[in-house]
Amino acid sequence: MEAPQALTFRFDPSATPVAASERAARLVDPGFGRVFTDHMALIRYSDDKGWHDAQITARAPLSVDPAASVLHYAQEIFEGMKAYRLADGGTALFRPEANARRFQDSARRMAMPELPEKLFLESVERLVEIERDWIPEQDGGALYLRPFMFASEVFLGVKPSAEYLYMVIASSVGAYFKGGAPAVSIWVSQGYTRAAPGGTGAAKCGGNYAASLLAQKEAIANGCDQVVFLDAVERRWVEELGGMNVFFVFDDGSLVTPPLTGTILPGITRDSILTIARAQGLTVREEPYAIDQWRADAASGRLVEAFACGTAAVVTPIGSVAEPAGRFTIGSGGPGQLTTRLREQLVAIQRGQAPDPHGWMRRLG
Repeated sequence: MEAPQALTFRFDPSATPVAASERAARLVDPGFGRVFTDHMALIRYSDDKGWHDAQITARAPLSVDPAASVLHYAQEIFEGMKAYRLADGGTALFRPEANARRFQDSARRMAMPELPEKLFLESVERLVEIERDWIPEQDGGALYLRPFMFASEVFLGVKPSAEYLYMVIASSVGAYFKGGAPAVSIWVSQGYTRAAPGGTGAAKCGGNYAASLLAQKEAIANGCDQVVFLDAVERRWVEELGGMNVFFVFDDGSLVTPPLTGTILPGITRDSILTIARAQGLTVREEPYAIDQWRADAASGRLVEAFACGTAAVVTPIGSVAEPAGRFTIGSGGPGQLTTRLREQLVAIQRGQAPDPHGWMRRLG
């Protein structure tokens, strides 16, 4: 059933909001993903009614039936995005339309109803407007938004659910890495893959992240910060980290990033980096890059920098790579000049400290 042309959000304010003094104390050092706001957005879907019952209500635990479809068949998708406090005191979202479109793409792959872009944007904007006081004023602070949807029909049987619950929660966050963006170490997963051709690698669904956790645990056991996955067919081509896309910077100033072939999440930060780099006249290639070539280029000095990127950490330098056969260092082992410059340029746009030539910021007030 198609969504109605207009859906009015009902606002049911929390009866027990966090006191301003307590909120201020929590925002001194919010960390990442642990401090939550007072409210959440919610829209219901059913095959017979379509999208309905839109509301902004008090954040509260959910009551889920033990036979809810999501618990057995994993129909679930989500997004990650941020609201920023601008240099002039206003607030804005970064490329929320791109998140809305990717949410639809993920829903399509998971046989779920596609939330209209208008409803996605309104749910996020309304929540940010109500919770703007939860945006930390510290350097690197933002309001992290988590739109998500899951199958809520009560049944046991392998089929798409007939009912879904779409929600948005908000979390006050500081810088993902304290003290800036240090160079991280990467473990090359040999025994595990993240996604295969024809699978759900391009969808932002929980199962993809669950599949990365054992490999991430292996990375930590080997003294590394993050894991990078190779392709599932040849176990040769670099794909992405557990939750971030990856870029390579060469001594001629060019950049390479693995192409979007259906097994890699089409990151919005990734696309933004590509756009900024190309606007500066840099040569950027989206092409396969082999782990053997990564190792050889680092040894020869042809590869001078590498970095990962995503909504949470924005841009993260990669300093070293480890695998069972040994470890190699990229460049000086620390943040590279181009990596740092691209990160600063992107952050400046997000914070309203630099012009926004691409129209990425959606100002809310």
